[in-house]
Amino acid sequence: MLITRRKPATTGEILVEEFMQPLGLTQGALAEAMGVQRKHVNELCNDHRSVTAATALILARVFGNGPEFWLNMQRRSDLWQAMHDPAQIARVGRARPPKAA
Repeated sequence: MLITRRKPATTGEILVEEFMQPLGLTQGALAEAMGVQRKHVNELCNDHRSVTAATALILARVFGNGPEFWLNMQRRSDLWQAMHDPAQIARVGRARPPKAA
């Protein structure tokens, strides 16, 4: 993974700016296409919900791309967040390889 100081675009930002806006989709219209509640889409758009494997499959079907696209975007965002959160940095720093038996 390429380590960068710049925070990657979030899943919600990409969903809204690269998919919904160009297609003129509202949250309600996307929710209907996905077969989920509007609240689910709202939480995705506002980065209050992570993309799960099931959601990635649904988004891939709706937009005609692969679920890997959505999962990789979520993974990239999660990794960046963990690498820049002081509590997570400290937690990772405590990890050590196991001693040989």
